[in-house]
Amino acid sequence: MILRFLGTLCATGVLLALLFFAASLTPSLMPRSWLIQGVLSGACAAAGYAIGVFIGWLWRYLELPWFSKHAAPLRATTLLFAIVVSGVFLWHAVGWQNSIRTLWQMPPQESSDPFRLAAIAAITFAVLLALGWLFQLAASRFSHWLDAVMPRRVSNVVGLALAIILFWTIGQGFLVRWALDATDASFQKADSLIETDETPPANPNMTGGPGSLVGWDTLGRQGRAFVSTGPKAAAIGEFHRKPALDPLRVYVGLNSAETVEQRAALALRELERQGGFERSLLVVIVPTGTGWVDPAAMDTLEYLHDGDVASVALQYSYLSSWLSLLVEPENGQDAARALFQAIYDHWKTLPKDTRPRLYLHGLSLGALNSQLSTDIYDVVADPFQGALWSGPPFRSARWNAITAMRAPGSPAWLPKFRDGSIVRFANQKQTAADGFAPWGPIRMIYLQYASDPVVFFEPSSFFREPAWLKSPRGPDVSASFTWIPVVTGLQLAVDMAIATSSPIGHGHVYAPEHYIDAWIPLTDPAVSPDDVIRLKQHFRSIAY
Repeated sequence: MILRFLGTLCATGVLLALLFFAASLTPSLMPRSWLIQGVLSGACAAAGYAIGVFIGWLWRYLELPWFSKHAAPLRATTLLFAIVVSGVFLWHAVGWQNSIRTLWQMPPQESSDPFRLAAIAAITFAVLLALGWLFQLAASRFSHWLDAVMPRRVSNVVGLALAIILFWTIGQGFLVRWALDATDASFQKADSLIETDETPPANPNMTGGPGSLVGWDTLGRQGRAFVSTGPKAAAIGEFHRKPALDPLRVYVGLNSAETVEQRAALALRELERQGGFERSLLVVIVPTGTGWVDPAAMDTLEYLHDGDVASVALQYSYLSSWLSLLVEPENGQDAARALFQAIYDHWKTLPKDTRPRLYLHGLSLGALNSQLSTDIYDVVADPFQGALWSGPPFRSARWNAITAMRAPGSPAWLPKFRDGSIVRFANQKQTAADGFAPWGPIRMIYLQYASDPVVFFEPSSFFREPAWLKSPRGPDVSASFTWIPVVTGLQLAVDMAIATSSPIGHGHVYAPEHYIDAWIPLTDPAVSPDDVIRLKQHFRSIAY
C-alpha cells in the first residue's frame, strides 16, 4: 500500500521535496534542535513538493514535449541523486548548527539526531501533504459541479477560488479564531493569577502600595513583577559608595481602568503622586505584548543614574508579542500614543530647567509601538531627549526607512545614518558612543543584534537575498548561512518563532552590558570607565 501511494506522487514534486529537505538543513540565524529542525525540514519538503507539482502541471498545460522513452531512467537517476544529496546534507547538519553555536559560545552538538529528525520531517510532510490533497479535492469537486453551467477552464478557476475561500474561512475564521480566543483566555487567567507569596508592597511610593491610585490586583503578573523588583537605594548606594535613591516605577494594567485613555490618565496621576516629575530622568516604556518590561534594560539605567530615575508603562495585551501583533496590532499603538501624549502634555508645561529629561524605551513589539507613539512634527518645538529601541521588529516603518537611507558602505545590520547626530545603531561589538558627529537635540539609538530574526526577517527573503546577508556579515552570523529561495524564508520564519530561546547577548535576548553601552551615550550618566567595568561585571553575575 505504501509503495502504491508513493507511486502516485509527482516525480518532480518528490525530487524538489528531497532537495528542499536537504537545503533546510543548512544554517540560518538561530541554532535548531532536532525537533525544530524536523518540523522545518518537513515544511520545506512540502513547499518543494508543491512547487514541483505546479511545475509539472504548467509543463503539461503548455503542452511542452516530454521524452517519454527515457522518463523512467531519468526519474530514477534524478531521485537517486536527490536522496544522496539529502543524506550528505543530513550528515553535515550537525557541523552547520555548530557553526552558529561556536560563534555564540554554546556547547557544540555531538549529533543532529538524524533518525528522529527525519521521522519528524516525514510526519510534518505527510500532514501538510494531506492538507494539500484535501484542498485539491475541494477544488476538483467545485470545478466538477460548475462544469454544467460554465466552460471548463472557467469552472476550474472558479473552483480553485472557492476552495481557497473555503479553506481560508475554516482556517482563519474558525480554527485560528478559536485557538486565539482560547489562548487569549488562558493568557488572561495567567496574567490575573496572584501567587501565594506575592503581597502588595508596604512602601507608599510604589505602585500598588498604600495610597496608590492603582490597585495591586489590577496590575497583572508582569506589572506586579516590574514594580516589585529592580534595584533599591541601598544596593545602588553600596555599589557607587554614595547615597542613592529608590527608583520609581509606575505601571498600569489592563484591568486598572476601563479605556486606554483612562489608563493613560491614571498612569500620569500615579506618576505625579510618586514624584516622578521630580526625578532627573523619566522613561516612558512600551512593554512587550504580555506586558513584560525587560529588567536588564531598566535595572542598568537605574544603576547608572544612582536610582534618580522614574519610569512608567502601560499594559495593552495579555498575548505574547507575535500574537498581539497578529490579532490586535492597534491596541499597542493606541496605548503607546495615549501614554506618551498624557506624559508629554504634562511634561512640557513644567519649567525646562527643573523638569526631568524625557526618554522613550521599548523592546521588540514595544520598540515598534514606541516608535509609533509620537510624530516628530508634534514635538519638534519642545522635543523629548531621546529613545532607546532594542530589537525593533522588521515591520517598524521608521527603522526600515532609516536603514534604507544608510550611508554607502555601512552594512544593513549596523547602518550609519547620516552623521549620527540624531540616530545611531549599536550591537554587541559596536557602541553608539564614538565616531559620530555631536548629538543634536534628540538622541535615538537602535540596539540590535545581527542574529536577531525578529529584526531581520524579511518576507522578500523567500525570493531575494537580504542585504544583511551580504558581506561583511554580522559578528554572530554563521559564514555557512547561504540564501536559498523559499527555504531561507521558511528558515527565518522558524528562527523568529524561537528567537527568545537564544543565550543572552544573541538572537532576541539583549544583554545588560549592551544596554549599559547604549544608555551611556544616550543619557550621559556621571560614571567613570572603572565604574562601567565594575557595573558590567556586576550584571554578568545576575541571572535574568
